[in-house]
Amino acid sequence: MTLRTLFGALLIAVASPAMAGIEVTDDTGRTVRLDDPAERIVSLAPHVTETLFEAGAGDRIVATVNHSDYPPAAEDIPRIGGYDRINIERILDLDPDLVIGWESGNAQAQIQRLQDLGLTLYISEPRELSTIAGSLERFGTLAGTADTAREAARAYRERLAGLRARYADREPIEVFYQIWNNPLMTINDDHLISDVIRGCGGTNVFRDLPKIAPRVSTEAVVMRDPQVIVASGMGEERPEWLDNWKQWSELRAVANGNLYFIPPQYLQRHTPRILIGMERLCEQLVEARG
Repeated sequence: MTLRTLFGALLIAVASPAMAGIEVTDDTGRTVRLDDPAERIVSLAPHVTETLFEAGAGDRIVATVNHSDYPPAAEDIPRIGGYDRINIERILDLDPDLVIGWESGNAQAQIQRLQDLGLTLYISEPRELSTIAGSLERFGTLAGTADTAREAARAYRERLAGLRARYADREPIEVFYQIWNNPLMTINDDHLISDVIRGCGGTNVFRDLPKIAPRVSTEAVVMRDPQVIVASGMGEERPEWLDNWKQWSELRAVANGNLYFIPPQYLQRHTPRILIGMERLCEQLVEARG
């Protein structure tokens, strides 16, 4: 090999990793590419913000949306609106190298606008518990914090496997999960919370509906007659409207006193903390089985 050939081979060897850059697949199947780890990230959902912190990339977030309140350090991050209405001009001013959106939460027209403007977009939509571990790893890859993210994903998978081993094969029990009361809303089988219910040995009574977060009627709930009703609400306190079901004494959930509450931050945010909510739900279903 001549000196010139050797020198050329060395240049290719050095340049190839940099040229390869970073490439991951988001939750919608889109390929996301970066030349270098992201240093300026805009998060368009509270669960994205929380997961980025868990992946070791919290200090890379230059803006996020309202209600991104965990961990406490997230409170100090500048806001660019709510997840359902973002300030695109403000995002452009921040010159991010990565924007992470939420498929079922962000307005699709605004997501398309960001893409049309040439911003690099990753779309998050975990619909199975295992996807959260993958999100941690992919966020770590994109932000250059892969070691921290990998360890967080390992711990998450280990805890999830333990919960499933303990509860998933218990006696089946029918569950109505109530997101809100007015309008009355629930989840179908595509929703992440339905996977949580399955992991606890439960069955979502509205699993067959076509929309991921459908509206239902009181009559429909009565007809499906769940053995357990679990409510979320908007805050840390049990919502008063959960007890409205007591007027329907024929419901098995009411007759057996199986009206439960889990704070929404533990089930409705697609983050590692969902396992806190899962453990609470599993224990509630054990109690409901008697």
